[in-house]
Amino acid sequence: MIIFTDENIPPHLAKGFDILQKPESLKSGNSIEVKHWPEYSAYSEKDEDWIPKVSALNACMLTQDINISRRKHELELFKKSKLGIFFLRGKNKKSGLSIWEMVEILAKTWPEITRIALTEKKPFGYEIKANGKFKKVSI
Repeated sequence: MIIFTDENIPPHLAKGFDILQKPESLKSGNSIEVKHWPEYSAYSEKDEDWIPKVSALNACMLTQDINISRRKHELELFKKSKLGIFFLRGKNKKSGLSIWEMVEILAKTWPEITRIALTEKKPFGYEIKANGKFKKVSI
């Protein structure tokens, strides 16, 4: 299983979590890699283009772009592509997260993220709020 981060998340965050995940994958027997999607594709790639590509890899996406879940044509593509996606949310709609806030939230929620990625039937979507709580998104 690959969990990709998109261009809205710094690439070094994916590298760091990939390093941290490797021994956990060995211990659990569940292989999980964390990769930065733009390293496999192009920056500024349209959502309509990356959604089926990520899905074809049976992977999940981690993003801050909550607007994806509000665009009707992209929601239909999520359903059709059977993609799993996690949305990192700031404290309010206008503020994004600093790298340290992302690290804090992901460190706190990583076991649940990986559990969902490995076990939940796709398509699925979850918002991960700044307080570490998960909210299922209608996809």
